Amino acid sequence: MTDNHLGDFLRARRADLRPEDVDMASYGTRKVAGLRREEVAVLAGVNVDYYTRLEQGRERNPSPQVLDALSRALRLDTDARAHLFRLAGQTPGDQVGTHTTERVGPALRQLMDGYPNTPALVLNRTLDILAANALADALYSPFDPADNLARMTFLDPAGRHFYTDWDRAAQATVANLRHAAGFDPNHPRLRALVRTLTEHSPQFTRLWNAHTVRGKTQEPKHLLHPDVGALTLTYQAFDVRDAPGQQLVIYHAEPGSPSAQALGLLGSLHAARRHDEPVGPRTRDRTT
Repeated sequence: MTDNHLGDFLRARRADLRPEDVDMASYGTRKVAGLRREEVAVLAGVNVDYYTRLEQGRERNPSPQVLDALSRALRLDTDARAHLFRLAGQTPGDQVGTHTTERVGPALRQLMDGYPNTPALVLNRTLDILAANALADALYSPFDPADNLARMTFLDPAGRHFYTDWDRAAQATVANLRHAAGFDPNHPRLRALVRTLTEHSPQFTRLWNAHTVRGKTQEPKHLLHPDVGALTLTYQAFDVRDAPGQQLVIYHAEPGSPSAQALGLLGSLHAARRHDEPVGPRTRDRTT
């Protein structure tokens, strides 16, 4: 992984825009896709040499005003703009630190167990599953192990069958990891995960190099579980206030829908399989 994270991001976002996307006339022969550096500089109102130094990593401390101008020039959405600021060492309107605890508190685990009819899990920024209730365990039972959503998506053969629209799931997963990189691009866990995925998945490498950034959305997830068939689930993600970097994710099926019935059946099947197992905590805790 390169240490010129700011420059890499600017270059990738520039390559993703065409002159017509920013209401700019095109001129001359274009040898590569995307805007030219001088075009971005004009749109942002900065010196082209200064912008070139930013991309090349020779200038790493742009002012908030310059970052704002670049955000507008590159048509960055809210998540991507915040990511740009973090890569430059700024956190506009976001005072969350980069430290992330990997332990899930007992009160939160108890809360998760209070949702017996809906899957609930806790993720960190690198998409490690830190804890899950019984129905979340059942939902992700096709994976072995169900440890990290990115690894499960790209390296576990079950991922291609589990996610009905695998391409969309893959894009969202990588965009989430890019979002995490804005908080601490040199975090050992993130670097190790990206290195493993890059070594073993060309699809991940291609998406990672696109530098698309996105936090969690509320788009429905379309899944295919081998035990109960098709599931369409929406979800809500909540930041854990006393554990920066953790999110509680709760899935939900429309009441009375086939997905709700399938989710209920999945819970019953999972409970029956666990009936003869030793009694233990319903949530699992991952410590690294």
